[in-house]
Amino acid sequence: MGTPTRIAVIGVGNEFRRDDGVGWAVLARLRERAARAPLPPGSVHATCDGDPGRLIGLWEDADLAVVVDAAHAHPGTPGRVHRLELDGGLLAQSSTTSSHGLGLGEAVELARALGRLPRRLVVYAVEGADSSLGTGLSPAVAAAVEPLARAVEREIARHRPAAGRPA
Repeated sequence: MGTPTRIAVIGVGNEFRRDDGVGWAVLARLRERAARAPLPPGSVHATCDGDPGRLIGLWEDADLAVVVDAAHAHPGTPGRVHRLELDGGLLAQSSTTSSHGLGLGEAVELARALGRLPRRLVVYAVEGADSSLGTGLSPAVAAAVEPLARAVEREIARHRPAAGRPA
């Protein structure tokens, strides 16, 4: 009948820039847990370096896209998580900025212009402490990984009833 609901969970960042790898760390945690709680059919876990074109390709045609990314905030509190949701085609403004040259806001604007926004977009932005070269998250950001993985699972669970409606 209808195509299954597609959910894209995207970890954005660079695992070799310390806290900028938080999105990848959350995706790694979700992949570990996927054996017990797999995503619905047609859904994906993916990592991305933040390139707007790649992000759009990953969330295109998704009913729900959940993006996890590191952010800079001024003033900042390392490990603090901000939840932003696409509302009426606009991403709610926050006092945080992406840790990448082109931010998620630019990817959203480009996707809107191209008609390739997901039906619903939820962004979890984690304030980082250290984006220097190297691996490993700072303690405050590492402590946010498990609660954030659970929050992403709750987003998916809240979305699943809509996926179960008859087509």
